[in-house]
Amino acid sequence: MSNQRKSLVTKEIVWQAMIDAFKKFNPRLMVKNPVMFVVEIGFVITLILSVMPNAFGGESNAFYNSIVSVILFVTILFANFAEALAEGRGKAQADSLKKSKQDMTANLLQKNGVIKVVNSTELRKGDIVIVTTNELIPSDGEIIEGVASVDESAITGESAPVIKEAGGDFSSVTGGTRVVSDRITVRVTADPGESFLDRMISMVEGAKRQKTPNELALHTLLVSLTFIFLIVCTTLLPIASYVNVVIPVATLVALLVCLIPTTIGGLLSAIGIAGMDRVTQYNVIAMSGKAVEAAGDINTIILDKTGTITYGNRMASEFVAVGGSKQEELYRAALHSSLHDETPEGRSIVELAKKMGVPESEWHISGTEGVEFKAETRMSGINFSDGRVVRKGAVDAIKAYVIERGGQVPNDLDTTANRMAKEGGTPLAVVDGTQVLGVIYLKDTVKAGMRERFEELRRMGIRTVMCTGDNPLTAATIAREAGVDDFIAEAKPEDKIAVIRKEQAEGKLVAMSGDGTNDAPALAQADVGLAMNSGTIAAKEAANMVDLDSDPTKIIEVVAIGKQLLMTRGALTTFSIANDIAKYFAIIPAMLMVAIPQMQALNIMQLATPQSAILSALLFNAIIIPLLIPLAMKGVTYKPMSATKLLSRNLFIYGLGGIIAPFIGIKLLDMLLVVVGLQ
Repeated sequence: MSNQRKSLVTKEIVWQAMIDAFKKFNPRLMVKNPVMFVVEIGFVITLILSVMPNAFGGESNAFYNSIVSVILFVTILFANFAEALAEGRGKAQADSLKKSKQDMTANLLQKNGVIKVVNSTELRKGDIVIVTTNELIPSDGEIIEGVASVDESAITGESAPVIKEAGGDFSSVTGGTRVVSDRITVRVTADPGESFLDRMISMVEGAKRQKTPNELALHTLLVSLTFIFLIVCTTLLPIASYVNVVIPVATLVALLVCLIPTTIGGLLSAIGIAGMDRVTQYNVIAMSGKAVEAAGDINTIILDKTGTITYGNRMASEFVAVGGSKQEELYRAALHSSLHDETPEGRSIVELAKKMGVPESEWHISGTEGVEFKAETRMSGINFSDGRVVRKGAVDAIKAYVIERGGQVPNDLDTTANRMAKEGGTPLAVVDGTQVLGVIYLKDTVKAGMRERFEELRRMGIRTVMCTGDNPLTAATIAREAGVDDFIAEAKPEDKIAVIRKEQAEGKLVAMSGDGTNDAPALAQADVGLAMNSGTIAAKEAANMVDLDSDPTKIIEVVAIGKQLLMTRGALTTFSIANDIAKYFAIIPAMLMVAIPQMQALNIMQLATPQSAILSALLFNAIIIPLLIPLAMKGVTYKPMSATKLLSRNLFIYGLGGIIAPFIGIKLLDMLLVVVGLQ
């Protein structure tokens, strides 16, 4: 996955961000960030005072006003630069994706069977197109016929082509990808402008990002604090006049700017945009910032077993006859039950049966009807024209099927199936008519490092639940080996929804990953649904995140990034508010100690003059924003720990640090101003 991650910034992005930072001075844009808009108003006021010192009545120092004006300008510029820099990566990624949207032609299959070459923009939902070797797939769609190797590097960045085929969970294709070999027939599933690529472009463009509920709440807090301090500073002028204390307007503006939370106000948008961008670096497209933020609060993760916890390549490794049946009969029935099964498991059963010596005449039988696997029946098989019926499926489903039709269940069926299940395999019973012939042993293995990853989630306080259609013994074996907290065996789509709703009813947030149509309802129900790009259109439509690499375990990275986003926002908010404490000790005494000598006791930093105290605090307020941009972009280092420990750690590092840093910084700046003679 690390090979997918790209550098946070490039020279081009930085240069463009510098240009955009000046463009953002437009009041119509600035008003969207009330905190920085107030700073901009302060800048305009001090700029006027620099040219006309007596513009607002009273005496004022034009040089002092100019310095305050310049510092406020730089403060706004740095805040704008932080947001523009965060937006820059999203726009750069969007531009690279737009290159994939080139004018393409499509081989449209008309109702009369004639193929007509048309522009891809003329395609509509439901149209059928033919795509052959080296041709671009003109639009999002589902393969309805054929198998092909598809190069998806334009979307995922992965050079290795993937196999796409009709039926199953790997039938969806994305417009702009290229067919490397073979020929496929595709049914178009998106109108122009509604394709997955179109949605990806709009998703990664940071400027279009909507604020999340948590961010909106913090935004409301910042606006409230700004409004409160605006009232405080406005009332200071008449109060000071009443006690014969003259406060220059530029000083009042400086006080207001230092009191309001400008640091977090300037970095808030950058933090949110960068959070979505970090998800994108892992080749995950988030439909909204809300999804990333919700990932940070996840309490429970629902994971499929096959392909997520295990490698998913369950291959037939053994046929075991039961009830006195002959091995040859079992081989033949297993082959027949899988002739219409295009899944990897089905193909492996056919291959194993061939290796066991089933005659070639049994491989191709006409006049048969395939019965697809259904979650409700948990069986699949074949119907012959002479009335013969062969099925394979979950052992309990086959037992119920046989008993319902008056057949007998062999005594050694459960013993054989349980042995396979205890070994971590998946037993599939085979029935010909009403006679159970034996069991197919499918093997699957847990992915390397899964136990360690689940242990990491446990340290985060996240509960993991494995869902599988396997029998309880198999599920228990895999769950024990993988180290998940709980499991649900013989799970149907409604079971996944039920467990998600149960967790949500207890006030928990739930994440789930999936790729099949049967996963779509649960993906939609989950607070964070991560769909695989290789999966079905239904799954991708239902989810609020799509993994371009189709790695179901990436949900773990998504959760970590979500927590990092919340941590970063909380840490910088703590730091910003803590900063103000030191600024109070710099500006308040400076404003009043000439008229009220007793205020000198609060000048604990021993700042040289009232002017240098105010300018030092204002300079620190401006400089701290660019210094924190790398932290806002990269995020606070996240370590799995409980919420209580996390809060204590943040308060100690960023709370205490936010108090100490300004005392040191303001004092050093004061000394510098004395040296250069600006005190």
